[in-house]
Order: sequence, then structure tokens, then C-alpha cells
Amino acid sequence: MSRRVVVVTGSAGGIGTAIYKRFAREDDVVIGLDKVDGCDVTIAADCERAVEQILATHGRIDVLCNNAGIASVGDVVTSTPDDWQRVFEVNVFGVANMSRAALPAMRVAGSGAIVNTCSVAASVGLVERAVYSASKGAVLALTKAMAADEAQHGIRVNCVSPGTVASPWVERLAAAAPDPSAVMEALRRRQPLGRLVSCDEVAEAVAYLASPTTFTSGADFLLDGGITGMRLVTS
Repeated sequence: MSRRVVVVTGSAGGIGTAIYKRFAREDDVVIGLDKVDGCDVTIAADCERAVEQILATHGRIDVLCNNAGIASVGDVVTSTPDDWQRVFEVNVFGVANMSRAALPAMRVAGSGAIVNTCSVAASVGLVERAVYSASKGAVLALTKAMAADEAQHGIRVNCVSPGTVASPWVERLAAAAPDPSAVMEALRRRQPLGRLVSCDEVAEAVAYLASPTTFTSGADFLLDGGITGMRLVTS
């Protein structure tokens, strides 16, 4: 019974795969849920069905990592109503759907940890990221609200907010530009520490927040390379 049952959404690539592997190294029982495997977090019934199957097999859920997410490029003028609907359905409603399905069992157990994948975009303004930033701002607010609601049940809720991640999505974004190397260099320079954060580094932060020895809830764990805390200006 010392092995935790860990559920990771968006587990089929990038940060999700790194999170899955990180918990697996701890010998936890890790269940990955992804749209490509038939679990669409935008569909409440899919989330409920997945949780029911996990509980039937393993009897509990100790950790829920709400990692499934999608990005969007554009400002408020160029972003379409479909962009807003699509991004919020995954990034915000997906977190709500999975949490709604998993929390009753956690409440009965009187313990558990939820870690939501947020973004530095929730805290600072980034060019051409209007829809994505708004969705991650909602994730940050939801994390804090859930933490307040679940404290009485012994459940901790936190989020991790990376800066620009060296991920497949970023690589595809750069590859589509006329000068991919210039795009990557600009993204690196945006971080005061001068590089992108890796998927493995994000996974380490998620594992820390999920650890039963971590005494925090309602926190936004920044992995932003100094974006929010530093201004490297010389006079």
C-alpha cells in the first residue's frame, strides 16, 4: 500500500511523458490518460469513466496531475471565438472535469494531492498569447480556489508554472517560422537565465508538489527562469 496511485493527463508527449516517467521511477502505479488513448478531458463522461476504471482496479487515487493542455498564438483581435472555446475546453474545463471525477474518492480517503500544469503566462503579459494566457490565468485562480475548498478534506492543490519549455510544441512553432534559429534564440533570451526549461525539470517540480512531505497548498511553483522576478537592466 506504500505505492501511490498517480493519474497523469496529457501523458502522450512533452511534459506529460516526463511526469509519467518521473513517478514511474518512484515505483508508483502511474496511469496515463490522453486523447490519443481515448480519454478526452473536455468530455466529462470520459473523465468519469476513466476514474471509475482506476478506482475499480486500484481502489484509490493518491495524486492527480492535471497536465493536459493546448496552446494558441495570437492577440485578442486575431484570435477567433473557436480559438477561445477550444483552448478553454482543454486547459480549464479539462482540469475541472478530471478534478470533479477524482475528488470524491480523495475526500473519502481524507488525503491526496492535485498538481495542475499552469504557466508563467498566467502572471506576466506575453506577446501573441492572449487566449493561452487567459486560460492559464483561470487555471491559477482555480488552483487557489480548489486548495481552499479541499483543505478541510486533507487534499493539497498546487500548480507549477514553467516559462518557455523545450517541448515538441515549441519546436514545431519555431520550425514553422521563416528563421527557426532566430525564434529559438529569442525564446531563450526571454528567460533571464538564458535557456528554456526542460520537460524533466517541470516533472521534478510536479513530483515535489505531489510529495506527501511537501507542506504547501494553493501555491504557484514558478519555473520561469527569472521572468517574473528579475529585470536585467544596466545603466
